[in-house]
Amino acid sequence: MLKVAFAGTPEFAVPTLAALAASRHSLIGVLTQPDRPAGRGRTLTPGPVRQFAARLGIPVAQPASLRSEAERAALASWKADVLVVAAYGLILPVDALNLPRLGCVNVHASLLPRWRGAAPVQRAILAGDTCTGVTIMQMEAGLDTGAILARQSHAMSGRETSADLAKQLAESGAALLIETLDQIEAGTVSPTEQSAAGVTYASKLGKQEAQVDWQHSAIQIDRQVRAFNPWPVAHTLYQGLQLRLWEAEPEVEHNPAAAPGEVLGLVRDRLRVRCGVGSLAISHLQLPGKRAMSAREFAAGHPLSGMQFG
Repeated sequence: MLKVAFAGTPEFAVPTLAALAASRHSLIGVLTQPDRPAGRGRTLTPGPVRQFAARLGIPVAQPASLRSEAERAALASWKADVLVVAAYGLILPVDALNLPRLGCVNVHASLLPRWRGAAPVQRAILAGDTCTGVTIMQMEAGLDTGAILARQSHAMSGRETSADLAKQLAESGAALLIETLDQIEAGTVSPTEQSAAGVTYASKLGKQEAQVDWQHSAIQIDRQVRAFNPWPVAHTLYQGLQLRLWEAEPEVEHNPAAAPGEVLGLVRDRLRVRCGVGSLAISHLQLPGKRAMSAREFAAGHPLSGMQFG
């Protein structure tokens, strides 16, 4: 039985924390980011990991960083055999990486070395990848450069959103992590150095990336809609307002006489919009300050003739 500490913050990390709590290993403490303002009242709100750890009654520390000895004090006091990290969101300096007896392992949502970095799920969708997966990696000072302890591939349907894919990878990553810890304890794990070929970087998402350019193809815009659901949500301009696009699918057919961004009409309960190549069939969208609505609901309150997005 290993003494395991855990570091994670968002919903993606919860399945791994839950799997650790249910395993035969001893979960001795949780690191998570400080509470953040949320909601219209900007009330300080604990993240998903903090909330789940509270229900388990596990000791929790929320340092703003791990750079100083004082900020690492809780981790040092736990004397963990291993620290498991899943979407923690803070950099672990070398002094923190060296505290656990067996080091730190990371649950990463890609098949490393593809999509090292902050947003592997979204970048895989934006790139049109047909396969992704999870990697259990021994952490070191470089950005997701450590040795691979285990990997599991996951076929992509081409219709999943980031929310869908993150949930699937979180669950498979949690199960793979427990198998890997058992191997670490038994001394049977076989680290494999990452290949220098095929390295790509999943840079942090920016809100500006969610702005739709209707000159792009319908396939590109569809990937944008799915990759940025649930955040920051793909959007376009409509009468000077930011119109959020929650669900859509690409269509090959289009009216070549129409300009990109021109609304072609409502077909099969979807709002068809001309793109640079093909058209985008939008099924759910949202105006500022309003709830998300179906394309049919939107069309009932807004005349489509001459409507232009972007």
